[in-house]
Parts: sequence; structure tokens; C-alpha cells
Amino acid sequence: MTEATEPSALAARAADTHVVVVGGGIGGLIAARECAKVGMRVTVLEEADAVGGAIRRAELDGVAVDAGAESFATRGGHVRALIAELGLTDRIVAPEAGSAWLVGIPGVGAAPLPVGGILGIPANPFQDDVRRIIGWSGAWRAYLDRVRPPLTIGHQLSLGRLVSSRMGAKVRDRLVAPVTTGVYSASPDDVDVDVAAPGLNAALTRVGSLSGAVQAVREENAARAAKAGTGSTPKAPGAAVEGLTGGMSVLVEALVNDLRRLGAEVRTDSGVQGVERSGRRWTIRIAQEQEQEQEQEQEQEQEQEQENGTSDLVADALVVATGESAARTLLASAVPALAETEPSASPEIEVVTLLLDAPALEPAPRGTGVLTVPGSHIAKALTHSTAKWGWLRRAAAGRHVVRVSFGAQGEPAATAGLSDDEAAALALGEASALLGVPLGADALLAAHRARYVQSQPASIIGAGERRATARAAVRAVPGLAVVGAWLAGTGLAQVIPDAKDEADRLRGTLLWTGDGPRVNP
Repeated sequence: MTEATEPSALAARAADTHVVVVGGGIGGLIAARECAKVGMRVTVLEEADAVGGAIRRAELDGVAVDAGAESFATRGGHVRALIAELGLTDRIVAPEAGSAWLVGIPGVGAAPLPVGGILGIPANPFQDDVRRIIGWSGAWRAYLDRVRPPLTIGHQLSLGRLVSSRMGAKVRDRLVAPVTTGVYSASPDDVDVDVAAPGLNAALTRVGSLSGAVQAVREENAARAAKAGTGSTPKAPGAAVEGLTGGMSVLVEALVNDLRRLGAEVRTDSGVQGVERSGRRWTIRIAQEQEQEQEQEQEQEQEQEQENGTSDLVADALVVATGESAARTLLASAVPALAETEPSASPEIEVVTLLLDAPALEPAPRGTGVLTVPGSHIAKALTHSTAKWGWLRRAAAGRHVVRVSFGAQGEPAATAGLSDDEAAALALGEASALLGVPLGADALLAAHRARYVQSQPASIIGAGERRATARAAVRAVPGLAVVGAWLAGTGLAQVIPDAKDEADRLRGTLLWTGDGPRVNP
């Protein structure tokens, strides 16, 4: 072991290393925590008045609700592992039992979403709940899949084209499209089969039909789950999720508390105006007007701000954890190669959360949520949150919380140009239509509106290549990491392990390869 790699020398180098994280979403908080855990000095800068990014809390007449992400995917176990590290395992809850519904079905209206499929693709087109949606003509057309020659592996990347060619347009438009639009905000034609449904193409070649492949993949997944002791394969889209009692913001609060315990500084209302790299150091410029309310210990820096309009932080390493557009703008000069990569299309989504006095919703007439056939309704999806989460039902004390989602890939949210009151009124009307229950204006007790840009899912065709190219451009710059959904893929199950990996890579270069500060003798 050389002198430079002895534990005392590494600890000294870590203590001498300042890492600035721009962006306080989950990716930024995870990266900050990984750096702080080894003794690095960490500063998190968040432009908004609260950290959490897509995880947001709102108060509706005294009821705390999730205004952004309300659950996490269980795949990979990464989120559960983090929750355990933070001592929150006893807060994990599963959704209440209940089916999702599909509305806007031509000639039918509304029906329970069929069980036993993958991304809406049925294993048996003659199953009663499938036939109810696609009709006898759709079922017989889908049955032709059983007698058609199989496709070769990788022959068709597009989920929509695969489904329509094998099972017909009704299966694609009435079963698959509502799922991909609701889950990915994307058309099934743009979804990569091999990413969204791993193993399906291979099973198709092996079994000889798409419906048979769906059944084979489900049986394989169930066998793996049973072997791992994690239960059976979920029966419907969204079933493989869990939440936290009190909402997902509990996770954000625990991360912030842990960061502070580790000595990290978390600043809100701190927008970054620009970043520059000079030698082995980074300069981060913070807008003056957002710095004036910082701690008294920064008074001398604020005096300098009066002269130049900004305050500067100097760091040995930089982690950019913003959305894609902001990241590209910040890094335009520091990573010119990034400008040569193709940006992804990221839809703007709005979620309007309603607190309702509506006794007719007590029996959960449309289960825990509703998906829509694209083009049939203004909203793309609805979650009956008090039917889905027992802890929230108890907190609401007889009232009901529903979340109405607007916006999809290539389609702006219908609420984008509306006032808050107008958006709430539109959401109430859509909730009434989607739930099949009359909801007058007097049923609305409170409303909250959240707007965010949804990063392009990893399952979109070409997304993997675009992200790999962008990440290579970032990694070519010493002392820099970029994390977040636009590079990792959407969802905590992807963002968290990616942020850990990137932080670990950055730590390694700073502590082991000499890119960090020199250890004082």
C-alpha cells in the first residue's frame, strides 16, 4: 500500500475535497449522500424552495398528499435497500387490492383492465375481460397470432408494430396504448420491446406466438419471484409498486436529515447561474437575489455579490442533477461535446390532485385507478389515491383524494394554459367522467396543481443510444458527474442505483487517481 492510498491519506484527501451538487431531486440527494459518506465536504444547491424534485408534498385541507411520485417500483430492490439504510422499512406499504379500469373503449365505455398480460398484451385473447374490450372480431384477429410464423429475435423493435402485426389494431389501440400512454406517456409505436418487456422477443421466437410468449414470460417471472421469496408476478400494470406511510416525501426528509448528519449543506432557493472549469477546480455562480437569505456566515460573500451580481462557490468536483434542458445549458461551455448529442423529447406533465366530499366514491367504483384509450378523454390517467393507499384513506377521514394526470409525448398538457382554478375545474370534470360518478362543484374541497417535465423513459426506441452518447461526453470531463432521470431512465428504481454508481465513479477519480485536491503534508 502506497502512502497516497493509506486510509489516513485517503481520509485527508476526502476531507479536503469539496463537491457541489446542483439540483436537489432524488438523484442529487443520493449522489450527495454517497460523497458525504466518505467524508467529503458537500454542498447541495436547489433552485426551488424545497428539495425532492418529482417527489412533492401538498396539503389539502390538512391532509398531506403526494403531489408528484406516490410510489416506487420494487424491481431490483434498490429503493427498498435505501429505505432500509434510512431506517424506514416499517413505513413501507403495498397498494390496496383492487383492479384498474379502462375508459373510452369504443362501443363499450368502461371496463376493468384485463389481468394476466404484459403491457396490455393478453396471454389469452378469448379471456372474458379481454374480449369485453376488443370484441369477438378483435379476439379472433388476435387468435391468428397463434397460427402465424414466429418473428426472429430483434426483428421488430417497436412494441406497437409488433402487437399490431401479430394480434391486430384493436389489441394495440385498446389494450396496449392505454398502458404505454399512462405509464410512459408514449405511444406503443415508440416503445422498445426489448427494454419495456425483456425476454418477450426471445420467448416469441421460442414459443411461436406473441400471446404464448406473454404467458411464458409471466411464468418465468413468477418462478424467479417465488425463488427469491418476493411473491408472485403482478397481475396488472402498476401492481409491482410500493409506497410509504405518510407519502414519498418521507424518503426525501430522511435523506436530507442524513445528509445533515453527515455534515453536508443543503441550500434551497439557490439557483445556479453558470458553471466554469478552470484547471482542476469548478466555479459555480449563484444568482444574487437567491442568495440574500442565506446564513449569516455568508455575509462577507454577499458583500461581494453587491459588486458582481453573483456569489461564487469553488469546488473540486461538480454533480449536475437537474433536468436535461437545465443540465445542457449549464454545461454548454464545460462539455462542448454534449451539445453535439441529440436531446430527448420530454413531455410536460401536470397532475391535479383533488380532495373531494363524494360519498359515491366510497365503494371505489372504478378500482384504484383509471387509464384512458388515447383520444377518448382529455386526461390520460386517474388514480383514486384513497382507494389505493390505506394510510391516506385513514388520514382523509371519509373524504376522497384523486389525482388526474394530463399530457403525453408530443402532446402538451390540456391544463398548461389554464389558471389554477380552471385546471381544478377541468380535473373535476374529467374525474367525474373517468370514475362514472357525478361530481358537482360543491364536491371539491381543495385542489393542488403540480407541473413537471417527465424525462424520456429508457424504454423509448433509441433512448439508450442517446443517453450513452451524452454520458460519454460527460465522463470525458474530469471532476464531473451528471445524474437524474434524463440519463438513468424514469423512476426511483433507475435513478437511485444510477446516482450511486456515478457518485462512486466520481469518488474514485477524486480519491484514487489524483484528480482531487492534493493531500496536505
